Amino acid sequence: MAEEDNKYLFLENDFRNSGVAQADFAAKKMVWIPSEKEGFEAASVKEEKGDEVLVELSNGQKTTVTKDDVQKMNPPKFSKVEDMAALTFLNEASVLHNLKERYFSSLIYTYSGLFCVVVNPYKMLPIYSEKIIEMYKGKKRHEVPPHIYSITDNAYRNMMQDREDQSILCTGESGAGKTENTKKVIQYLAVVASSHKGKKEAVPQQQGSLAYGELEKQLLQANPILEAFGNAKTIKNDNSSRFGKFIKLNFDVTGFLVGANIDTYLLEKSRCIRQGNTERAFHIFYYMVAGAKDKIREELLLEDFGSYRFLVAGHVEIPGQEDDEMFLETLEAMEIMGFSEEERIGMFKVVSTVLQLGNVKFEKERNSEQATMPDNTAAQKVCHLQGINVTDFTRAILTPRIKVGREVVQKAQTKQQADFAIEALAKAMYERLFRWILARVNKTLDKSKRQSSSFLGILDIAGFEIFEDNSFEQLCINYTNERLQQLFNHTMFILEQEEYKREGIQWSFIDFGLDLQPCIELIERPNNPPGILALLDEECWFPKATDVSFVEKLLNTHTGHVKFSKPKQHKDKLMFSVLHYAGKVDYNAANWLTKNMDPLNDNVTALLNNSSSNFIQDLWKDADRVVGLETITKMSESSAPTKSKKGMFRTVGQLYKESLGKLMTTLHNTQPNFVRCIIPNHEKRSGKMDANLVLEQLRCNGVLEGIRICRQGFPNRILFQEFRQRYEILAANAIPKGFMDGKQACSLMVKHLDLDTNLYRVGQSKMFFRTGVLAQLEEERDIKLTVVIIAFQAQARGFLARKAFNKRQQQLTAMKVIQRNCACYLKLKNWQWWRLFTKVKPLLQVTRQEEEMGQKDEELKVAKEVAAKTEAELKEVSQKHTQLMEERVQLEAKLHAETEMYAEAEEMRVRLETKKQELEEVLHEMESRLEEEEDRSNSLQQERKDMEQQLTLMEAHIAEEEDAKQKLQLEKVAVEGKVKKLEEDVLVMEDQNNKLQKERQLLEERMADMSSNLTEEEEKSKNLTKLKAKHESMISDLEVRMKKEEKGRLDMEKAKRKVEAELADLQEQHGDLQAQLADLQSKLAAKEEELQATQGRLEEESNQRGAAVKRVRELEVVISELQEDLEAERAARAKVEAARRDLGDELNALRTELEDSLDTTAAQQELRAKREQEVALLKKAMEDEGRSHEAQVQDLRQKHSQAVEELNEQLEQAKRVRAGLEKAKQALEKESADLGADLRSLASAKQDVEHKKKKVEGQLNELHSRFQESERQRTELGEKVSKMTMELESMTSVLNEAEGKNIKLSKDVSTLSSQLQDTQELLSEETRQKLNVSGRLRQMEDDRNSLMEQLEEETEAKRGVERQVSGLNVQVSDYKKKLEEMSGSVEMLEEGKKRLQRDLEAANSEYEEKASAYDKLDKSRSRMQQELEDVLMDLDSQRQLVSNLEKKQKKFDQMLAEERAVSSKCADERDRAEAEAREKETRVLALARALEESQDALDEAEKTMKTLKAEMEDLISSKDDVGKNVHDLEKAKRGLEAIVDEMRTQMEELEDELQVAEDAKLRLEVNTQALRAQHERELHARDEMGEEKRKQLLKQVRELESELEEERKQRGQASGSKKKLEGELKDMEDQLEATNRGRDEAIKQLRKIQGQVKDFQRDLEDSRAAHKEVQASAREAERKTKVMEADIVQLHEMLAAAERARKQAETERDEMAEEMANNTSGKSMFADEKRRLDAKISQLEEELEEEQANMESVNDRLRKSQQLVEQLGVELTAERSASQSKEGSRQQLERQNRDLKAKLQEMEGQGRSKLKSSIAALEAKLREAEEQLEIESRERQANGKNLRQKEKKLKDLSIQVEDERKQAQQYKDQAEKGNVRVKQLKHQLEEAEEEAQRMAASRRKLQRELEEASESNDAMSREITSLKSKLRRGSSGGGGGGDSSFSSPSPRSSSSVGGGSLRSLGLGGSISRRSTIKENSVELQEEEPRSPSPRGCSPPLENQVEDYPPDE
Repeated sequence: MAEEDNKYLFLENDFRNSGVAQADFAAKKMVWIPSEKEGFEAASVKEEKGDEVLVELSNGQKTTVTKDDVQKMNPPKFSKVEDMAALTFLNEASVLHNLKERYFSSLIYTYSGLFCVVVNPYKMLPIYSEKIIEMYKGKKRHEVPPHIYSITDNAYRNMMQDREDQSILCTGESGAGKTENTKKVIQYLAVVASSHKGKKEAVPQQQGSLAYGELEKQLLQANPILEAFGNAKTIKNDNSSRFGKFIKLNFDVTGFLVGANIDTYLLEKSRCIRQGNTERAFHIFYYMVAGAKDKIREELLLEDFGSYRFLVAGHVEIPGQEDDEMFLETLEAMEIMGFSEEERIGMFKVVSTVLQLGNVKFEKERNSEQATMPDNTAAQKVCHLQGINVTDFTRAILTPRIKVGREVVQKAQTKQQADFAIEALAKAMYERLFRWILARVNKTLDKSKRQSSSFLGILDIAGFEIFEDNSFEQLCINYTNERLQQLFNHTMFILEQEEYKREGIQWSFIDFGLDLQPCIELIERPNNPPGILALLDEECWFPKATDVSFVEKLLNTHTGHVKFSKPKQHKDKLMFSVLHYAGKVDYNAANWLTKNMDPLNDNVTALLNNSSSNFIQDLWKDADRVVGLETITKMSESSAPTKSKKGMFRTVGQLYKESLGKLMTTLHNTQPNFVRCIIPNHEKRSGKMDANLVLEQLRCNGVLEGIRICRQGFPNRILFQEFRQRYEILAANAIPKGFMDGKQACSLMVKHLDLDTNLYRVGQSKMFFRTGVLAQLEEERDIKLTVVIIAFQAQARGFLARKAFNKRQQQLTAMKVIQRNCACYLKLKNWQWWRLFTKVKPLLQVTRQEEEMGQKDEELKVAKEVAAKTEAELKEVSQKHTQLMEERVQLEAKLHAETEMYAEAEEMRVRLETKKQELEEVLHEMESRLEEEEDRSNSLQQERKDMEQQLTLMEAHIAEEEDAKQKLQLEKVAVEGKVKKLEEDVLVMEDQNNKLQKERQLLEERMADMSSNLTEEEEKSKNLTKLKAKHESMISDLEVRMKKEEKGRLDMEKAKRKVEAELADLQEQHGDLQAQLADLQSKLAAKEEELQATQGRLEEESNQRGAAVKRVRELEVVISELQEDLEAERAARAKVEAARRDLGDELNALRTELEDSLDTTAAQQELRAKREQEVALLKKAMEDEGRSHEAQVQDLRQKHSQAVEELNEQLEQAKRVRAGLEKAKQALEKESADLGADLRSLASAKQDVEHKKKKVEGQLNELHSRFQESERQRTELGEKVSKMTMELESMTSVLNEAEGKNIKLSKDVSTLSSQLQDTQELLSEETRQKLNVSGRLRQMEDDRNSLMEQLEEETEAKRGVERQVSGLNVQVSDYKKKLEEMSGSVEMLEEGKKRLQRDLEAANSEYEEKASAYDKLDKSRSRMQQELEDVLMDLDSQRQLVSNLEKKQKKFDQMLAEERAVSSKCADERDRAEAEAREKETRVLALARALEESQDALDEAEKTMKTLKAEMEDLISSKDDVGKNVHDLEKAKRGLEAIVDEMRTQMEELEDELQVAEDAKLRLEVNTQALRAQHERELHARDEMGEEKRKQLLKQVRELESELEEERKQRGQASGSKKKLEGELKDMEDQLEATNRGRDEAIKQLRKIQGQVKDFQRDLEDSRAAHKEVQASAREAERKTKVMEADIVQLHEMLAAAERARKQAETERDEMAEEMANNTSGKSMFADEKRRLDAKISQLEEELEEEQANMESVNDRLRKSQQLVEQLGVELTAERSASQSKEGSRQQLERQNRDLKAKLQEMEGQGRSKLKSSIAALEAKLREAEEQLEIESRERQANGKNLRQKEKKLKDLSIQVEDERKQAQQYKDQAEKGNVRVKQLKHQLEEAEEEAQRMAASRRKLQRELEEASESNDAMSREITSLKSKLRRGSSGGGGGGDSSFSSPSPRSSSSVGGGSLRSLGLGGSISRRSTIKENSVELQEEEPRSPSPRGCSPPLENQVEDYPPDE
């Protein structure tokens, strides 16, 4: 790691260990004294005066303080210590100083015991990179510096090693960095525990980048979503989390991350409606308003920031953050998390709704306090976004309906109440949205495919804070922190106690968590006395309770509590104080009751619950649990306290207390790790620390509380070695010389130091000291070191002084010698002989020669020695050389051997690595298999135990049953009579119950519809309030009657009890008869065989007889139900006829009135005649309707007869099964004789089994009684509903009479139009009623089938119980034989598969038919609803126009005719739209094939364009040499003539190939038309009846337009019946969904694909339109830029030519360029030659002449043409991008096609899967049975051994024989059971075979269609490739006469030569062919630019190939 990063983690040990610092500290007695600015200030003690101390500050100032204010300072050794628990003086000043010193050194992480204290640096530090993560990975806490990574890694390692769940608790103020540290924890775990890290090693990442898997990415992307919706800007923090969260990360056994879950607490939802001036609401409001663009903005109805009242300060921006960019990041995070587009739009709609709710304004009426809404624009936007009705919403807000007693009244709301309701709704809506997002995120993160073994939780929650105004939310937060601090205290001293125990220290455990218990109980205690939350909940339920009464009750209850008080400085009655661990907090109880209940307007929540948006319905699905207006009204008006009932709402305090309890339970079950975040200052400046602010946070965070607890124990601890090494100087003589154990040495040292035993403890590996002891030892050590150092200094100074003295003495003697020599010199310097001697002596040679000879001799000796040495060295070197050469050879040989060995080892290593990887994979597989096998073994073990229990029960049961039946045979006659009577009574009751249940359902539905109609009529007409009161009185009478009916039900229950008593008597008699079993056992031996045979026959006959009787009675029930339905239908028909007669009478009366009132003009007479005709037509229509009803009744009878026949067939099958069972029974009768001995041995267990049987019978009786009670309740409700319907009909008749009088006055044209719409609704409702009848019939059939199945299951269960009596006794060999027989039944399964395929095809066709019919019904229903709303809106306005009847009468005929025309036009348009929809669906397959072909061609075109660009550049470079001579032109002309001949032959071949392509096209068209016709015929055949009915109804609507003008009376009935039918339609839709639930998945995929295909079709149409526009622009460009196009065409043709003719093509291009520029004669000659080719080529010659005429203007237009070409290039790129998008869509279609194929294979394999699953189940069961038999045989043998050991004296060898007989009999009975199961499975296999056959048929059909499509596709692709190749050859061979000559042989000319064959492609060709030619041929697009196509025909080939403009 870089050195720059080290300074942010590692401590520089420069000063604290220096001797200077230590000496400075020892010289001064340093202490801390309080300071206002810095918190504490360093000072040195000068003098102590009693309780006062004189200290000197660092600036020299002296002051006097008390001893209590002085806090000791730690030695420099503890400066910037990493763990503050190691401080010898644990006080506030030392903690603050240590944090400050580390913070100023950029060390933001510090340990404090269990805490990790984090100080916000307010800047980015390089300590979170991947290198840092690698540094902390796997390291212990003391091995690396403090870091959040160290906390996380230790928690992760502890989780993996100890298999104990972990938790990390991050607390702190807002802005302290909780959320950021939580992110770092998740980031670290995402890297360390990622299952993706194996892939990360294989793919090297960039520097500093991190690699994550899918789950890790989603986990990291969950934060941006939660921050967008839950974070906001506050004064302290720009990104403050306004909620607490607990993130739970799940890990598997190997430590990989497998899932996550997030819980949230206390969302500050009030922030969405009000904020501070400099604060913001939640981020998502600003992201959405700033980032939503265009379509999304319009859909969300967004406005500017200043338009929203809830955004108080408008657009408050955050520095360094762009809201629109954050919006895109949030959308990206949602996409990664898997949010669908519908979910995202729904979320943003809710957010926009919250903003719009703030714009809803209310005003107060002048004369009353009632609120009004003058402008409902914002309300309309809210309702549009939420999918509710505006009028209902306005009514629910202003005049909500409240139930008072039994009456429902409308209560007017004041302005304050309305504003409160809107704000509460906004807050609740946002909170529900946030909870939904959290659940959605948890659903995405829950990927526990592997079972999670442990988890690591991260708690990010607000810390303890004390504000000026503390409300209910702050109490909850402080309560949470009290619990967390208690957890910390408890955890801390549990760890302390564990360490004390490990070290063998005597310690009495102190639970400091109890210090916080009084405060916690004050808040949460439920009773005796109740706490704050309990009193608040209690006060919420009392009437007229206020916040003042709550505080008074609180004061009265807790006046004497130690943690509770009343603040003296506050005079407010709402204030009270609580003494927390961090300080005293004053709470203001204003609005606490409202906050605790969180009330909402239940009228609005009901509307939202019924919203048209599924998303909104999901948000408000629990709207019934909110506190509504009724509750608030009861609280304010009632006189007695209301009690909470089950299912009612729960207060906020209760919910929070419960969630906190769950959280604390989770945390108690984990090993917690504590992180405390500190905010250094409120200015958000780095490098600045506010001491008082930090001290307050240390108190609130519990750090100082932890220090206080530390002082109670032994916080300072030191190892024996370190203690001895550091403090041995204090006890030097106490330890003897030699080796001594560390513990003994430390004990001797402590004794020598005379320390108090209470100040220390000696452990097993370390010494423990209380606070301050080590500081005292440090002072003593410093004193000792001072003494030692002073002595050392004295010795050193003496030695230095002596050394200096000796030196001075030597210097003195030397000075004397120098003085003597100087004196001699002074004497001799003037002596002449001395001077002569000094001058002559150097000149003497004798002395020099001797010296030189001596020198030479020495040099000679030296040379000889050197020579000898060199010779010796040479010899040595030669010897060494030879040795080295030998060693070199040896080393080379060794190296060669080593390289070979290395290669072998490398190969071996590679093989071992591969084997290792394989083995690891096998290991993972085996582990997964092992887990699966363990699960399977557990399940098998459980099943085995269950089977053993059943076996024992059945064994006992069979003995008991057989003995009982033998005894009861004599009394059979008497008992049978009673049993028959009871069975008949039960069946009669069941029949009655079934009938009444169905009647109850029908009547409940009708009652609901009638009640809804009644409420609507009350709201519409205020004049009918009196009638409503009467109706409510009738309802009260009905309630009285209901009570009477309940009394009758009680009587029925008494009768039922009597029957149960009789049954109990019978059971007692049965028990008495069994008691006589012992007396009859002696007689059993002789008659045992005969009785068993007769018993088996009787058993089977009684069962079969009972089953037959039950089936007959069930059929009778079904018949009676069908008869009842027919009677109901007839009654409805009679009602309709009566209504028709009433209509006729009213019509006659109206006709007479019309004759009296209207003038006798000709027009009126004609109108009267028309009306009479329409009346006659109406009568005919009613008769037709009656006949249709009769036809339906006949159809019902036919279906009933078919059902009866099917049941008869089932009875015959049951008889055949019975015959087979009788045969099997006869075979087993012989074996039953051997069971006699077993029965005698099992007789002792009979009584227990009989007791269990009685229990089972009692349970059955209870079930029957419950069923009878439900049936009685149903009958009572049915009677109530019938009475209600009768009364409602009377009410509706009164209403109809009142409205009839009003109708006679309103003969207006608008009234006629409204009546017309009403009649249309009535008729559509009649049709829906018919469909509903059929749906109910199907439902009845389904109910009948389900009841039949239930009865069959019950009978089968009974039979199974009887069969299992003799189960598990068959031999294993019999199973193998049965398996062989089952293998032979595979053929039968194949036949069943075919039948299933046929059924599947029929079901698919039926579903398509039903889906189309449902769509039509849904459209008509929505249209009718809209028309009904419009009519209701127009009704009031139309009543005011009664006076204008005479003027508007003249316009009646004209408007009537227009309405008829419009209705007929709408019907025609609907028919046409339906036809077009069917046609478009049939074209889907062809379009898909066309897309595939076009995409392939597009790929080829892109390849050719790439090569074209390269060649184009080469050609442009060689373009300049144009100056060729005429001779070259002549050569070019001759070459062109030859090319023209070749072109002619190629054109003929091209025409033939085009003819073949046209035939293939016709073939495809015929196939598509055949498929379309077949599909239409099927649809037409199935929908014929519905279409006929629809046409008849439409005809009746037209006929009833004029007749029903004055029939206002019928409108009420029509509207009521409409709503009833709408309810029935919803029921029908539910039934349809229930019946088709099995096929939903495949059908959903089909619908998606159909919708996508429609989208693709629309895209194709858009692309075609764009292509046409590009063609038009291309034509204009061609006219202006002939030269440039000719060059481009030339280049494309040269590209198409072969590589061998490339040079020739270049020369031809140059020649043609010269001819274009210089030679007009050459063009004319070339045109003459081309005229001889063909008549169609003459058109091209004319174009060439026009080009020659325009050559002069080409140079002027060159720039324009270049610009146009550039534009065309841009368009080409756009088209390419579009083609790429189409490629993506095509790939998507291919994927969907593959999915469909896979789905088809799945559907095809369903039959196989059923077969395989059934076979596999059989095999598994057989294997399990074999294993169980083996296990049971072993266990039975062991039990036999144990029994023989215990009962050796009582039993003999006969017991073994009996055991063997038992086993044999069990095997035989198991064989019988297997036979029965095989028969059942055969039946299932037959059904599966039928389904498989149907699926195979559909698969073959689809395969044939796919093969035909692929063949046609291949043929077309081959034809297209041949066409392209020949067109290229023709175009390349036809160039020679200039630029235009290259376009002469283009497909345009070939199309003209071919006689319009290509035009026929444009006219009648299939869509696939056109799209293929249109999108594939890139070359054709540029090669045919100018051929004019005749108008009136479909676009020829050139129009299709011009879609892609040339690329420059």
